[in-house]
Amino acid sequence: MRKSVRQLLPCRLLLLLLLLLPLLAPAQSITRLNPTNWWVGMKDPKVQLLVYGPQAGTLTYTVNYPGVTLVKASTVENPNYAFLDLTIAPNTRPGTVRLTGRNGRTLVTQKWELRARDNRPKGQGVTDADFIYLAMPDRFANGDPRNDKFADLADPNADRANPFMRHGGDLQGAAQHLNYLKELGVTAVWLTPVIENNQPLTDEGGTMRSAYHGYGFTDHYSVDKRLGGNAAYLNFVQNAHSLGLKVVQDAVYNHIGINHWFVKDLPSKDWLHQWPTYTNTSYRQQPITDPHSAKIDRLVTTDGWFVPFLPDLNQQNPYVANFLIQHALWSVEMFGVDAWRIDTYMYNDQPFMNRCNAALLAEYPSIHIFGESSVNNVVDQAYYVRNKIDFPFKSNQPGALDFVLENGMLAGLRETGTPAATSWDGGAQKVYQALAQDAVYQDPSKLVTFLDNHDHNRYLSEVGEDVAKYKMGLTWLLTTRGIPSMYYGTEILMKNYKDPSDAEVRRDFPGGFAGDKQNKFTTAGRTPAENDAFNFVRTLATYRRDHPALSSGQLMQYLPENGLYVYFRYDAAGTVMVATNTTDKPASLPTARFTERMSGFSKARNVLTGEAVADLTTLQLPAQTAVVLELGK
Repeated sequence: MRKSVRQLLPCRLLLLLLLLLPLLAPAQSITRLNPTNWWVGMKDPKVQLLVYGPQAGTLTYTVNYPGVTLVKASTVENPNYAFLDLTIAPNTRPGTVRLTGRNGRTLVTQKWELRARDNRPKGQGVTDADFIYLAMPDRFANGDPRNDKFADLADPNADRANPFMRHGGDLQGAAQHLNYLKELGVTAVWLTPVIENNQPLTDEGGTMRSAYHGYGFTDHYSVDKRLGGNAAYLNFVQNAHSLGLKVVQDAVYNHIGINHWFVKDLPSKDWLHQWPTYTNTSYRQQPITDPHSAKIDRLVTTDGWFVPFLPDLNQQNPYVANFLIQHALWSVEMFGVDAWRIDTYMYNDQPFMNRCNAALLAEYPSIHIFGESSVNNVVDQAYYVRNKIDFPFKSNQPGALDFVLENGMLAGLRETGTPAATSWDGGAQKVYQALAQDAVYQDPSKLVTFLDNHDHNRYLSEVGEDVAKYKMGLTWLLTTRGIPSMYYGTEILMKNYKDPSDAEVRRDFPGGFAGDKQNKFTTAGRTPAENDAFNFVRTLATYRRDHPALSSGQLMQYLPENGLYVYFRYDAAGTVMVATNTTDKPASLPTARFTERMSGFSKARNVLTGEAVADLTTLQLPAQTAVVLELGK
């Protein structure tokens, strides 16, 4: 029986579709290789290449380059990805590796560069001899207005009149003011993240905000072009090193930006922490160290998302872990950074963190790593650093940000000049008590100390804009144990509170932008009060830099009595005494109690004023003042 035309039409369409399918299928290609390059002569000969492109995972790969061996090729759920495990022999020469992928008659090639390592300083580390300055590039200085706006980015605007938008600060601007930091006595610069944040504006409480802070990466191997790109960052680090300044890179492992290129095309479902419905972290650290905690509470802390627009990476996925570790190594080798500050440390998978820390330290033994774990007690803080507590898990992180000491110093300063200053556990007792628990750490000198940062109220506001308290706290910061860090603008009395928004503590540095009415980078542009504060920090910071007894010597502290707190920093070459009067009245301090540290010394020099002290029997301490004395014989 003859079929009708209507019956034959679907069959012919199906045949035509089958013939056209090969033409309609996406062309196989490679559009990304991460790491973007590597080096010969690395201590670990292994590297895992992430290969990405349409149907890149359907290709069969070969590498033909002397000394480079393709050990294994792996695929994942998404056919656009392949992961190639390479080994690079010790005698391999630098050059261009040709990567070839085949699928039948389809042939795809891609070049990948192997570079020679150079002798630039890199991974030098920071120690307790250093003084770190924390700055937010977008808010510090604008050196190149041409990179303020890019129409092809998700957030294309810059508007200094809006505190929630990008303001145009960049790496060139920061580089132009390195001499200012050098003059202040700074020895290391920590910038909030510089990696690309091609993030859309987010609605937070009805206010649209940009990702000017830098904590939502969208391409790990590109420095944000609004900051100047990879070339500007390399130039910044090289300029810093030429002035004897070290550079701390701000790393983020826990999460990425919602616009990250691999979020838009996930390699696999388990690339991120996935929940049946959106689950935010509780921001609670207690379930991690609590021996009685429930599994779900621990999971919510570590695997819950930080905020909805920062997807949470699953570091138990081996490809995710390798990607992050290799990026860390690549960053140090590419740019020559010296230390590694890790954002939201406690929310990461801790075995992964140990593996990552170990990889960095194996390649760069002097590098310092210190993470942010915003906790309120010594036990929880010690968990995330090398410690002496019998935890089931042992961290190998060398250092950490010392939130416990920050809390103690701020609490003690608020009570300075009040009746609480002389109470059983008030005033300086809070500082003493925080330091008295240092026995839990393997090396407390590796903790990074601070009085504020980009997430906290500004220090001057925390102490009620009281200059006496301001100076007292900075004296503690720059004379006690640890690696001191200071937030930009503290030296010129910048102030404000986080409430109503973080933007209030992230205002532009006056003088860093065209059209600013004052230039606080210069003596002439600062008020007398601002110059007094700047000179105070400079005097103490430069003395600390030049006198190892103060920066790296041992610490001995004495129980505060009647609001008077005394401690010593000392080594074989010198002894420095810090005596603080936290009361609202002048005080006499008999020194017989301190014979253990003062025996053999008969005179002193006031480090801050230059005055000579001829008799150490009894010291006269002005109200609400910390006196720093270099003892002499």
